[in-house]
Amino acid sequence: MTTPRPILVTGVAGFIGHAVAHRLLDRGETVIGVDNFNDYYDPALKEARAATLAARAGFRMERADIADSAAIAALVRGGGVTRIVHLAAQAGVRYSLDNPFAYQRSNLQGHLSILEAARHAPGFAHLVYASSSSVYGDRPQGGTGFRESDAVNAPVSLYAATKRAAELMSASYAHLYAIPQTGLRFFTVYGPWGRPDMAYFSFTRRILAGEPIEVFGEGRMARDFTYIDDIVDGIVGALDRPPDGKAPRILNIGDSQPVGLMEMIETLERAIGRKADKIMRPMQPGDVTATYADISALSALTGYAPKVMLAEGLDRFAAWYRDYYRVQDR
Repeated sequence: MTTPRPILVTGVAGFIGHAVAHRLLDRGETVIGVDNFNDYYDPALKEARAATLAARAGFRMERADIADSAAIAALVRGGGVTRIVHLAAQAGVRYSLDNPFAYQRSNLQGHLSILEAARHAPGFAHLVYASSSSVYGDRPQGGTGFRESDAVNAPVSLYAATKRAAELMSASYAHLYAIPQTGLRFFTVYGPWGRPDMAYFSFTRRILAGEPIEVFGEGRMARDFTYIDDIVDGIVGALDRPPDGKAPRILNIGDSQPVGLMEMIETLERAIGRKADKIMRPMQPGDVTATYADISALSALTGYAPKVMLAEGLDRFAAWYRDYYRVQDR
């Protein structure tokens, strides 16, 4: 029996990356993980995620910056990589206001490094990369979700602009070099091992510490909260179904059930067992009012169907948070 070639997962110490790597290892794949363990948020959490992978058979960790094109190219060639799940990026809308060059390096230069490595990899089969729902901008939301065919020419943050630019870079490489690619526009992802800069995570920390939470947009925002296990289902399903080389795909990946921010907070309060002291704030620069995914294309391709409802997902997250941070009830 032929041993499958390794899959490269970038951002493997990140929230989504480490979950994808575990799923691939569970089904017998060999995984090379890449991460630079930067300090955008607590590197200790990234180290802890990586530690859950380190002892697993078939996993190899490489500490590298995806913007280092020579290092990435050597890793892909030397490892015999023919499939890449590219999740490494500089995330966060608000952070981009003060640190714009971090987005240029990671989201543009880093994406180009991955494209060039794929271009020169013998027998390259499929690149799945992370885009974002932020590319849709801030616009009125009707009764249907954002569709992949909708206009995406009015980004309201540098983060969104870099993600759209990466989609266009990928389209050009597909046209020029017939590289099979799938871009996934992620809607709000949550769950255990999540990112501390996300609202549900920071709210949990503050509520348990007895601190007030700041509710931006005065609570009128809505998000398409998607549980991490459901997201991984969609990523792996897409990875297994590459498109024709010159026909790159863009697919939404979300829950398709938008939840208002105040409803999310109430659900989180029940999961934690405490009420939040809320301070209402206006919308922040770069934020969007609502996100809502039409997931029919991904569902038709892979059978993707989110299973975990918000209440169950936040219950799981709250339990993980108390255990990981050793939070004792007062």
